[in-house]
Amino acid sequence: MKTGYGWIEIDAVRYDHDVIVHLDRSVEKRSKKKSRKYRRFFNHTPLTDSELDFLEKEKPDIVYIGTGQFGDLPITSEALLILAKFGAIIRPTPEIMNFFSSEYRTFAAILHVKC
Repeated sequence: MKTGYGWIEIDAVRYDHDVIVHLDRSVEKRSKKKSRKYRRFFNHTPLTDSELDFLEKEKPDIVYIGTGQFGDLPITSEALLILAKFGAIIRPTPEIMNFFSSEYRTFAAILHVKC
């Protein structure tokens, strides 16, 4: 896995947008639509609780949140409460990438590719 400003490579596939990695290792584009209404408060589209519904369905052992190349993705307090239930590890995206290769637990991830 590799990442740089504006992109991430997972399993030899390059993505030029934020992604969600599901329990079964499938990757989908992060839809920011539900969180856009908070952009004016954060000057950036934050990660909100409305984007985390899938965690209750999948029930991963742990959740990784990649906050961007420089760690600037804002996360709402409501989202942090949900993430705490899953023992989330929240770090800049390049740091998060280092965890995947040695992770033995089931996990999900939300990875921001810019800022």
